Amino acid sequence: MSNNTTLLYGIKNCDTIKKAIKWLDANKIPYAFHDYRVDGLDSALLESLCQLSDPQLMLNKRSTSFRALTDEQKENLDNESLKALFLATPTLIKRPLLVNNDSAHLGFKADQYQAIFS
Repeated sequence: MSNNTTLLYGIKNCDTIKKAIKWLDANKIPYAFHDYRVDGLDSALLESLCQLSDPQLMLNKRSTSFRALTDEQKENLDNESLKALFLATPTLIKRPLLVNNDSAHLGFKADQYQAIFS
């Protein structure tokens, strides 16, 4: 991940991703989009994302993927078990995950993006 490239991670049919892309395009912010379903998620990429963001914060507890987990899985959510779950089910990662200037930002809010890129 180079310092001057803005990267957006998620899945393209996610409504929040669509809002983030629309905002980036409208504000003429160059970025690369990484779709977990198309481009995949391997342990090296996940590890680099976890260096930038806390896996506990990355967990999307509102996702249908999270609701599908067993009670046992939900009880044992330390960072290592989260990483294994993320690799098996990338849709558990909160979207979008925006990486800009070696810092990660989760979710999309227009005012947050405005502050990041101002």
